[in-house]
Amino acid sequence: MKLLFDQNLSPSLVERLVDPFPASSHVHAVGLDQAADKTLWDFARDNEFTIVTKDVDFSDRSALLGHPPKVIWIRLGNCTTSDIERALRERRQRVATFAEDKTAGVLAVFN
Repeated sequence: MKLLFDQNLSPSLVERLVDPFPASSHVHAVGLDQAADKTLWDFARDNEFTIVTKDVDFSDRSALLGHPPKVIWIRLGNCTTSDIERALRERRQRVATFAEDKTAGVLAVFN
C-alpha cells in the first residue's frame, strides 16, 4: 500500500515508515503541498495512493464520491509525528486489511 501524506503531516513520515509502507510519498515531494483537495484526490486516485490526513475534508469527500482513493483519517488530536508513526506501525495489519477491503473507503485511526 502506497501512502500519500497530506500537508498537515510531517514529510519525515515517509522515511520513518518506509519499511511497512514502501513507495509512499508526501504531497510536498510530488508538488501538491498547495494544491486544492480535488487535485490531490485525483492524483492519489490516478497513482494508486491512499491519502493519510488529519483533515476531515477527505473523509467527507470519500463519503460523497466513494473510492478510490482510500483515506486514512488520523484522529489522534494534538499529537506528535512519533505518535502518528507509532499508530500506523501498530495498525499495520489493520491498514493492510483495509487496503484489501473493496467496500471500505475510510479508516479512522483513534487513540
